[in-house]
Amino acid sequence: MNIEHHSFKINNQGHLEIGGLDTVQLAEQFGTPLYVYDVDKIRKNSQGFVKTFTEIGVNAKVSYASKAFSSLAILQVVQEEGLGLDVVSEGELYTAIKADFPPEKIQFHGNNKSIQELEMALDYDVGTIIIDNFHEIRLLEQLTKEKNKQVDVLIRLTPGIESETHRYIMTGNEDSKFGFNVQNGQADEAFKLLYNHSHINLRGIHNHIGSQIFTTESFTLATNILFDVIKKWYEMERFVPEVINLGGGFGIRYTKDDNPLPNEQYVSAIVNKVKEQARQLDIPMPEIWIEPGRSIVGDSAITLYTIGSMKDIEGVRKYAAVDGGMADNIRPALYDARYDAIIANKATKRETETVSVAGKACESGDMLIWDLKVPSVEPDDLLAVFSTGAYGYSMASNYNRLRRPAVVFVENNEATLVVNRESLDDIIKNDLPYIKKK
Repeated sequence: MNIEHHSFKINNQGHLEIGGLDTVQLAEQFGTPLYVYDVDKIRKNSQGFVKTFTEIGVNAKVSYASKAFSSLAILQVVQEEGLGLDVVSEGELYTAIKADFPPEKIQFHGNNKSIQELEMALDYDVGTIIIDNFHEIRLLEQLTKEKNKQVDVLIRLTPGIESETHRYIMTGNEDSKFGFNVQNGQADEAFKLLYNHSHINLRGIHNHIGSQIFTTESFTLATNILFDVIKKWYEMERFVPEVINLGGGFGIRYTKDDNPLPNEQYVSAIVNKVKEQARQLDIPMPEIWIEPGRSIVGDSAITLYTIGSMKDIEGVRKYAAVDGGMADNIRPALYDARYDAIIANKATKRETETVSVAGKACESGDMLIWDLKVPSVEPDDLLAVFSTGAYGYSMASNYNRLRRPAVVFVENNEATLVVNRESLDDIIKNDLPYIKKK
């Protein structure tokens, strides 16, 4: 496997490095499974978006979609890079508050926000709420009136675009649980309820067409459809949006078969299309917001595993089992996601066999990678799986009562533990004994 696709180095001991540190030493120090993030890569990914908007000279906001990976440490890093923040639950909002993230730079998403979550958002003066449905409008009307508060909102629209992605992660097509449908009149009805509202300030519109998108065409097509809606509302009420939010979904490289565009290219295409449409409608250029998550953290991290048992079925395949699996990376089982990996302690050795990497969960579907070419593998070898920075830790579970791994950040040749490995006591901390009343 060509690790140049993943921008990593091999040291003179033949070990894989991340951020200038030996992965073998990291595994010895912190144990496995272990998520390791290259903070410099996170910063570069962030700046790829921010600097492009600045160089083009348009008003914009880049907000990190924290569902990709939320922790105190990552929120501190993205805040340092000048990014805003997306949250979708009280837990993600609470993490942001504890990380001292500026509330005015937070956007609250979600297709089923509870009254408690909306109350929390209002109490902490969250900058923008992305309204997803009519039930949410009613709750916000009730709460803002009770609290005598104003709140800025965007309307989330579903433009009816099927992006070239896995069907489970397509969120912009017409049949979607998210947002107000453009085709059937729901969007227009929501606009009428929110326009010139006494407590709800409608600043603009939002859409998100999917994830892991490798072309700009889906984004430009969505922009065209959104401006069709804006034109209608402009003609109805002279409504001029302050903000148009094109969401995220920018693709990253997981394997050699993935060919994502540079982050700068997505930005340029979006800006050009918004400029063109605003000019045609003869309205002021709206502020452009985007919401990258995976493309900020996805390719910045690896997961390290220790190889244990092996099973060689002659004429069929050889299995190599690791000390993690679907409990720390559900994506292969959930999405049939594909990954590249390398034997980190034998990074310069010639590939002599093919193995399939199995997880240790009690599920036959717990397979991380099928048919990986590797050097001769032995127990206690170290496997490094690339591009695991998004939706690894954030979707991790305690299935089989496995402990969630630790997370380490590396920067300036130093490793910092930012999330502790769970202990066995953590596993049972919420359990209560069942004592029958006599």
